[in-house]
Amino acid sequence: MAAKIEGKFAPSALATPANAITALRLLATPPVLLLIVHLGVSWAAAVVWAAIASTDFLDGWVARRQGATTSGAFLDPLADKVLVLGALGALAATGLTSWVPVLVIAGREIAVSGYRSVLARHGVSVPARPLAKIKTAAQDLAVGLILVPLTGLHHAGIGQTVLWVSVGLALVSGAQYLLDSRHPALAIGPTPPDDLPPV
Repeated sequence: MAAKIEGKFAPSALATPANAITALRLLATPPVLLLIVHLGVSWAAAVVWAAIASTDFLDGWVARRQGATTSGAFLDPLADKVLVLGALGALAATGLTSWVPVLVIAGREIAVSGYRSVLARHGVSVPARPLAKIKTAAQDLAVGLILVPLTGLHHAGIGQTVLWVSVGLALVSGAQYLLDSRHPALAIGPTPPDDLPPV
């Protein structure tokens, strides 16, 4: 049983409702991708996508009320990346979108994740920026717009436009992480001797 502190889960807790929702999103990803590949633009694929993508907001809502955990802080963005990149890859593989935005987004995610891992090894934690959360929401919306028959078949440019907007948000939020790391509180490397003159 996960330990609770004053009615909320402790930061070290693993078995929490929020983590269960996140795990559901991860487990549901393969069936969702198969649905996208086989049905393409369809109401069935769009509805299932909306239901699974909405769990990102649901687990965040639950975590804020029952206590955020270290495991949740790791698993939630991981589930987001797997779901979104998988869906975008499925759309590109079926010709519903270009591979270019998919590869740009994937490259950004790999670079930022690797960079944050390097900082973590130095004991530095870089929290998620609000713009990164907006970026994920834009990507979810783009996939949904491409799958919905109304916009995917008759107004295909809408979904593609939102997708490229999400690419821009991904690049800007990635740059923010790099700028954050330049803050003195996030500086890594050997600490200079106290007798060095200020620079």
